[in-house]
Amino acid sequence: MIDREHKLSVVRQAKLLGFSRGSVYYLPRPVSDGDLALMRRIDELHLDYPFAGSRMLQGLLRGEGLETGRRHVATLMKKMGIKAIYRRPNTSKPAPGHIRKLAVTRPNQVWAMDLTYIPMARGFVYLCAVVDWFSRKVLSWRLSITMEAAFCIEAVEEALARHGRPEIFNTDQGSQFTSIDFTAVLKRSQIAISMDGKGAWRDNVFVERLWRSIKYEEVYLHAYKTVSEARAGIARYLNFYNTRRPHWHCCKVSDEAAFCLIQRPYISKNSAYQAHFAQGITIIKC
Repeated sequence: MIDREHKLSVVRQAKLLGFSRGSVYYLPRPVSDGDLALMRRIDELHLDYPFAGSRMLQGLLRGEGLETGRRHVATLMKKMGIKAIYRRPNTSKPAPGHIRKLAVTRPNQVWAMDLTYIPMARGFVYLCAVVDWFSRKVLSWRLSITMEAAFCIEAVEEALARHGRPEIFNTDQGSQFTSIDFTAVLKRSQIAISMDGKGAWRDNVFVERLWRSIKYEEVYLHAYKTVSEARAGIARYLNFYNTRRPHWHCCKVSDEAAFCLIQRPYISKNSAYQAHFAQGITIIKC
């Protein structure tokens, strides 16, 4: 679809076709072998200790015999798009939190979105995903070599086209999600926007669990050589995650089954079944 020999630039072709620039370049962001190994370990430590900032991560790395400066750790964390998750005051919230003390009891009530770093054999890319907060189903996702808002917008538009619209859309305050173009998509669909404080400890906890699953069960088991190879592997895993992988919060059925079944009349009227699904789903934010 993209012709690299065409007189139009790749960026112009991507814009005309409605693609993000990052999605048409099939080379991961270059990085040295030393930094790539360090970033891989930082990513693993972040999944295990999400509250760890650059100082603590430097100490953990040093304990493993990996000598590096705190500033370098902080630089790599910024490049990877990760930050310590902990509770702290938010003095500049661009959108109110609509999920404060909200019991999430059905699909399409609340969607959440986040992005994460995906390591490759010779570089890295970014993955964003839209998740239904009730069923945990991954509604859409995209890969990109940049953290621009465009690939996040593509994922949101696909989710809306395929699954309808949620009442509330929850994200953190990342620049992609606070951008005018991104929020405009949600406002056009009359979706309430909920944005959490930066680094708040309960923000998008279910998406964080998804990142842990996809990395330990797929990404870390492979060394993707190209973006297309990474895309194929992640697509295969997310199909398994949605349609076959059992989840305890869904009566040990798949997210896809939970998303579909709970919307059926005889299920929605079954108070016992609803009660089981509601366990552990009440969102209480401070």
